[in-house]
Amino acid sequence: MKIILNQDVVNLGEEGDVVVVKDGYARNYLLPTGMAVMFSKTNQAIFASRTAAIEKRKIEKRDASASLREKLNKVVLTMVVSAGESGKLFGSVTSSMVQEALAKQGIEVERKKIEVPTHAIKMVGTFSVRVRLYEDESAEVKLVVESDSIVKARQAAEARAASEAAKAAAKAEAEAAKAAALAAQAQANE
Repeated sequence: MKIILNQDVVNLGEEGDVVVVKDGYARNYLLPTGMAVMFSKTNQAIFASRTAAIEKRKIEKRDASASLREKLNKVVLTMVVSAGESGKLFGSVTSSMVQEALAKQGIEVERKKIEVPTHAIKMVGTFSVRVRLYEDESAEVKLVVESDSIVKARQAAEARAASEAAKAAAKAEAEAAKAAALAAQAQANE
C-alpha cells in the first residue's frame, strides 16, 4: 500500500515521504494513529504545498539534534544500585532508568532512542550508552554503575577522615591559643 507520512516514523521515513508498506501495517497502525494518509493526487498536492514548512522543521530538528549531541557527549551519569560482592547487580539498569537520570540533569530524551548495551546492564562498571538522535546522528553517554555498599563504605571513610581532620584542626587551634596565652602571660610578667 502506498502512503504519505504525516510525521517521522522510525525505520520508515520522515514527514512528507511517500512510502510503500504492507497493507496491514498501514490499515491497523499508521492510518488509525494519524501517522500517515493514503496516497492520492489530492493528498500529494497538499503535501507539496507544505514542502517549505516541512523542510524548515527538518532544519530545526537537525540544529536541535546537534546541540543535544554536544550536551550528551559531555554527560557522565553515575547510578548507585544494589549489588553483590562479586559486582553482579540485584536487578539491572535499563533504558528507562537512564532516561530518568538524564531528566534529572534537565535533558529530555525518549526512552525508545536510548540503546543500553545488551538491553540491560547487570554488572558494576563503566559503560557507554548510545542515544539515537535525528536521522543517522547519535551521541554517547558515559554511564558509571556503582554498588551501593561500596559507595556507603567510601562515604563512611570520607566522614571519618573529615572528623579526624576536624579534631586535628581543633587540637592545633587549642595549642595555638595556649601558646598565645603563655606568650601574653610572659609579656605581662616582664
